[in-house]
Amino acid sequence: MSKADGPKGAILQRDKKTYAIVPRIPAGVIKREHLKALSEVVEKYDIPIVKITSGHRIALVGMSEEQILPIYEDLGMNEGKAIELCLHYVQACPGTEVCKFGIQDSLGFGTRLEELFSGTEMPAKFKVGVSGCPFLCAESLVRDLGLIGKKKGWTLVFGGNSGRRVREADVLAEDLSDDEAIALARKCIDFYTTNAKTKERTGAFIDRIGVDEFKKAVL
Repeated sequence: MSKADGPKGAILQRDKKTYAIVPRIPAGVIKREHLKALSEVVEKYDIPIVKITSGHRIALVGMSEEQILPIYEDLGMNEGKAIELCLHYVQACPGTEVCKFGIQDSLGFGTRLEELFSGTEMPAKFKVGVSGCPFLCAESLVRDLGLIGKKKGWTLVFGGNSGRRVREADVLAEDLSDDEAIALARKCIDFYTTNAKTKERTGAFIDRIGVDEFKKAVL
């Protein structure tokens, strides 16, 4: 059985019997009612493993196939994408919301990006990191799309990867307003979606066509 054979929004585990889910938590900010619902379903369905993921999400692991739909109904949350060819998550640091080092509102901007691009079909999985200052707590330089908050605005980077072949993202523009950063992000995603091969991550795509060619197309 493959991952695609299971229920929607579920990932088949190595035992070929149980599943994991990652409910969607935009920019890693969880609502109080969802936190309560998560606690209740863990107890109700005796879920054996609850894991904080690297993408600031909460994975529930070890459920049977017939439990998945009732769990989502009890949670009242949408499924997060984990294997599909699309935006998987936006990782965002606290930014100016609470952090004394925050320069830009990374939480607000990250949430805005997720709402804009969630559900967009892409050639491969796509991850975003939004850091509110140059300390890069959201790992923006190793994400497909990265935003870095500085005093004069956002620095936008593209093509990062933290996988087997680590790749630092290329800087495309600096000192961008929120709207300018979103416009450029849209251009980057549109060009990548139109021209990349299936399952070709952004870093591999940039390496194949050349960063100068990419900049020429989006800037």
